[in-house]
Amino acid sequence: MTVNPFDYGTPIKPDAGKEFSRILTAAVISSHFRQMLLNNPAKALAAGFGGEAFHLENEERNRVASIRAATLADFASELNRMRTSRSGVVRALAGD
Repeated sequence: MTVNPFDYGTPIKPDAGKEFSRILTAAVISSHFRQMLLNNPAKALAAGFGGEAFHLENEERNRVASIRAATLADFASELNRMRTSRSGVVRALAGD
């Protein structure tokens, strides 16, 4: 988690949507990462890609790690479902 330099120590929450996009991009670029993601998502998230870590909160990391999919298209569908269901919860909590 990064720290907001203007708020003296207040953590900035990672943007899950951006991280989901980075995960899918890595899977498209690298067949090795794609296979790892499909076979063992937790291991793929922990390994990162191209020397970069994926920045997800624990809840999102656990949810992504629980996805079981045979194809990248199926994995992406599950990620999208996860993203939209989470944003619906956030909107409901915000009163929208």
